[in-house]
Amino acid sequence: MDYGKSGAPKMGKNKPRHAEHNAKGTKKNPFGKQTDKSELLKRMKAAAEKTKTED
Repeated sequence: MDYGKSGAPKMGKNKPRHAEHNAKGTKKNPFGKQTDKSELLKRMKAAAEKTKTED
């Protein structure tokens, strides 16, 4: 019996189909770079104020 043709799982193909646009270690996102949280905090505070005024 040929067990290779019986639907056994194929090994060694667990790589992603494409590269992420913001992967670690690329030019856009180098290793060791700290993210700037000030923009995020501004957006979060604006969203909180918006929901506060709507209620």
